[in-house]
Formats: sequence, C-alpha cells, structure tokens
Amino acid sequence: MRKAIVVGGGIGGLSAAIGLHGIGWEVTVLEQAPELTAVGAGISLWPNALRSLETLGVRLTGQQEQSSGGLHDRHGRRITRWDAEAFRRHHGRPLAAIHRADLIGTLREALPDGCVRTSVQVTSLDDLDADVIVAADGIHSTARKELWPRHPEPVYSGSTAFRAVTTVPHPAELSTSWDDGAEIGVIPLHDGRVYWWASYLAEAGVRHEDPKSYLRNRFGGWHEPIPGLIEATAPETLLHHDLYLLGTPLPTYVKGRVALLGDAAHAMPPFLGQGGCQAIEDAVVLAAALSTTEDVDTALKSYDEQRRPRSQGVVKASVQAGKIGPQLRNPLAVALRNGVFRMLPGALTARIGAGVSGWTPPIPRRPAPPRTR
Repeated sequence: MRKAIVVGGGIGGLSAAIGLHGIGWEVTVLEQAPELTAVGAGISLWPNALRSLETLGVRLTGQQEQSSGGLHDRHGRRITRWDAEAFRRHHGRPLAAIHRADLIGTLREALPDGCVRTSVQVTSLDDLDADVIVAADGIHSTARKELWPRHPEPVYSGSTAFRAVTTVPHPAELSTSWDDGAEIGVIPLHDGRVYWWASYLAEAGVRHEDPKSYLRNRFGGWHEPIPGLIEATAPETLLHHDLYLLGTPLPTYVKGRVALLGDAAHAMPPFLGQGGCQAIEDAVVLAAALSTTEDVDTALKSYDEQRRPRSQGVVKASVQAGKIGPQLRNPLAVALRNGVFRMLPGALTARIGAGVSGWTPPIPRRPAPPRTR
C-alpha cells in the first residue's frame, strides 16, 4: 500500500487525507497543535467546495443553506438584492455556511482512527518517509520556505478583520454591508447562531486594548443587526487577524515527492470567500491525479498543471474583488459603484462568481473491492 503524509490538520490537509484514503492509500496527518482547532469562526461553502466534498464522499452536517439577503450601505440602504433561486440556477448548488468547528469535526470523522497525530512538529521534510508528502501547513508554510527559501514572503492585503460567532434575539439574513474602505458580513448558521465579520483598511499589526469597545465605537452607527451583533458577542470570542496573501505566485506547487496545497500554495484574501474552497478543490484534484497512474511524478505534474492556473487566477480575482468592494475608499468611486450595482437586477448579480463556483471536480478512481469467494 502506498503511503502519504499530510503536514497540517486544517480543512485542506484533512480533505487531502480523505481523498488519498479514499483511493486506497495509507495516510498519516501530522498537526503541530495539541488538538485540531477551528480558528476563523465560520466559513462560506460555495458550490465548487460542496461538489468537491461530495466527490470525496464527505457527508456534511451542520451547514446552513442561505435563502435570502443582499448588499447594503452602512445605513442599511439596499444596493442590490441577492436572489437565492437565481444563484442556485447559475451556480448549480446553493451557497452554504458552516461553523469551522463543525466542518473540521466532520472531516476528522471521515478518517480512520489513528490517522491524525497531533503535537507533531515537522522540522524538515527530509525527515518524512512516504511516497507523497502533502504540505498543507498554511500561509506561513515552513514546507514552502524549505523548498523555496528565496520565494517572497506573504504580503499584507491592506485590510484587517474581526470575526466571531454569536446569537441574536431575531433571525438574521445573509448580508454584506459596505462603507468607504470597510465591510461587514453577516451569515446565519444552522443552529440559530450568526457568523459575522468586519474588515477594514488599517495598518498591519495594530491591536486594541478593548477590541469590543473599539468595534462598538467604529461600527455602532451602522444599520442593524450590526450593532446588536457586536453587543451580543462575548469579548473573549472575538478573533482579530490581519489579512495576508501570497502576492508572488509560486512557479510550481510540486517539488520532488512534495505537493503544496491550500494556503501554503496560494494564500488569498477572503474577498471572494474562496480560500477554504480552493483548498478542498486541491484535495480532490490531487486524489484524482494519484488515482489514475502508478507514476507519482506524472500524477503530481498533472496536479500542478490543473491547480496552479486556476487557484492563482482566483487569487487575482480575490484581490480585484477587494479593490472594487470593501477596500474602495474614494467617496466618488464608492457612490459610482453603488449606483451601478443598484441598477442591476438580482437575477443578474446572482451570476457573479459563477465562473469560479461553477467548477466541476474530477472523480478519483476508487480501488476495486476485494473479491469474495
């Protein structure tokens, strides 16, 4: 039986392990943390990710299909309506959301006992013995640094973000609200909780002694349910991260027997909601490539040729989405953008992103079941 080692127990790493286990490989996941964590609060699962998870045989529980919503300005004036039915028609699936803890838990349960080893620090890829090594160790990947020591480090996107999950007295609907250089998103989860985030232009590294008080002062004048969400959020659950991306694309995602996956390969800003989705895509393509040939070099070459152009294209699209969306600051440009969006019917805006989310995954070849006499 062929062996694979996956470095990193996040969404991408666990998805890769599921894919490789599904094609008959022996897989070990090495995670440096003492337990699998779910930093990030919530995640949007676009149709491309839902198809990929389905292809991997993952049965999701705890996801919430989004049924209504829209884009607003800070005062609550609608910029455009989000048409859920039109979205489903154009993208082939609904837009769903899930708490990251639920997703991580579901992925972990799809793997055999003993497959995931925590509290393991990988200091060098040379110490690992496997037919294939999958480096899924995040945006500040030590594997990437080892393989490409001179490649430029991730760069700051210009925006920082707070994220949290909380409950509110009244049901919330899917919404995104823009102001000059800022964005607040609201996504209902399946159990009545709400995942929300606030991103805004700021210098990297700035932190606040009382983050909740800062958010209350900065965004308390925005429309409901935004002030209510801030008030309802326990201060200790607020997550604050500066948003980085791999600004210089890698020349390849493969070196020798090592394949980079997810943020290690193509970290992107979150303005299209595709970071985790692209990592899941990586996983299913890697499994499919390795299932179609006994030659590992050929399979990894195919993985790189399929994933690098697409994922790097999504990185560029994410950067551009930020520039015309939440990072747009000039008041005249903001007014012009909002005016253009207001003239577009909901059925038309529902098509936005279909070129990305309409992606169809390849089908990994499963090993034949053993014959019974």
